[in-house]
Amino acid sequence: MTVLDRVRALCLAQPRAVEKVSHGMPVFFIEKGRTFAWYSENHHGNGITAVLVKTGGADEQAMLVEAEPALFYRPPYMAPSGWIGMRLDTGDTDWERVEGRIEQSWAYAATPRLREQFGR
Repeated sequence: MTVLDRVRALCLAQPRAVEKVSHGMPVFFIEKGRTFAWYSENHHGNGITAVLVKTGGADEQAMLVEAEPALFYRPPYMAPSGWIGMRLDTGDTDWERVEGRIEQSWAYAATPRLREQFGR
């Protein structure tokens, strides 16, 4: 299973998740709603494979990058909107942790009604 296959499976396991391609990358949305994850591979030649997910804002983003700069980074263009990159190319990916960040990102993107409906 490729890294993209694993990310895709985790994202599409989220309630009402759909995949589209945007800017040449797989993007995961809540059906007819907001984006909750991007798969990024060598974007603009940066050599990084990552999943980009929403955070609760600048404070959470800064805390993650400061605590684990080898894992988390501020993705160009998206970081000012509170997105964080989670590297998947380090060889020791903790897939349970990736799943948790994807689930949290889904919750940030979902409406209150949808979160309640799915117990999040």
